Amino acid sequence: MNKIDKSEEDWKRELTEEQYYILREGGTEHAFAGKYNNNKDDGNYYCAGCGNLLFDSKTKYDSKSGWPSFYQPIDKDKVIVQLDKTHRLIREEVLCANCGGHLGHVFNDGPQPTGKRFCMNSAALDFKKRDPK
Repeated sequence: MNKIDKSEEDWKRELTEEQYYILREGGTEHAFAGKYNNNKDDGNYYCAGCGNLLFDSKTKYDSKSGWPSFYQPIDKDKVIVQLDKTHRLIREEVLCANCGGHLGHVFNDGPQPTGKRFCMNSAALDFKKRDPK
């Protein structure tokens, strides 16, 4: 995978204000406000910053958390999980492995087969419907 290396000025030009806040500054959108929280369409989710394929809708489920949730990424090498100690919390942050953009957090309260809940920000994602066959 080719790592993306852009200046902050480039990111600010290419992303919306909300996308920049989430992807580049580690922000979070309000619960139940994201456009993909209730999306039930069949397709794939990509990083809104660089287009990296991240999640398949087949692994999306309603966690009732207010954010789009998945029980696994499309491939473990597509994301980086690292310790996040911000806001007086200890969590596992999920970053895009391609551009380093903040996507959300992963928790150990998801469904089987993984037991994981990848809780993502809609603004950090783009969705493309799968072509019907």
